[in-house]
Amino acid sequence: MQITTASFVISNTSVEQCPKDNRPDFAFIGRSNVGKSSLINALCQRKNLAKTSSRPGKTQLINHFLINEHWYLVDLPGYGYARVSKKSKKQFQQYITKYFKERKQLCCAFILLDIRHDPQPIDKEFIRWMGEAQIPFVLVFTKADKLSAKKAEAQVSNYLTTLEEEWAALPQHFVTSAAKRQGMEALQGFIGSTLDEISTIKTF
Repeated sequence: MQITTASFVISNTSVEQCPKDNRPDFAFIGRSNVGKSSLINALCQRKNLAKTSSRPGKTQLINHFLINEHWYLVDLPGYGYARVSKKSKKQFQQYITKYFKERKQLCCAFILLDIRHDPQPIDKEFIRWMGEAQIPFVLVFTKADKLSAKKAEAQVSNYLTTLEEEWAALPQHFVTSAAKRQGMEALQGFIGSTLDEISTIKTF
């Protein structure tokens, strides 16, 4: 699948205000500074579709982008904010949780993980919650260009080994680099095949 058009639609803090049509959602989420905006821009081949920032936690709204006039890419606030108040964190958690539980159009969530870091408790907790809530998701390791190929492979292997302690079957994963466009075709292919599958089996 090739992404030919991408346009901003709406930002909000409530699942009730999300687009009401039947186009499917593919949501992207991760800890602060995981490289989410850069990955979204690389995936869509747009320089400034998602706003990048040197300040972690910049995304604080549910952002919908219409892709190929067919599906929504959803840029979600992260689940680890270094520079917002405890009150703001609680509010973010509430509407993110509500989005995942109530958004019927959600087809898959992409949980972004910085490949340079060992498994973090907050990531493992979020992945566990997604599994318990039976929300479909895949793992996306980011910033692979920051490591050698051998080190990146070892980091992924270590992460998956850690998850095996809790998971009978591991979720699908992708290794990416926004800077090198590594993994972008694989992500596009996954989204395309998912769209093909749901076109005949899922109605919203």
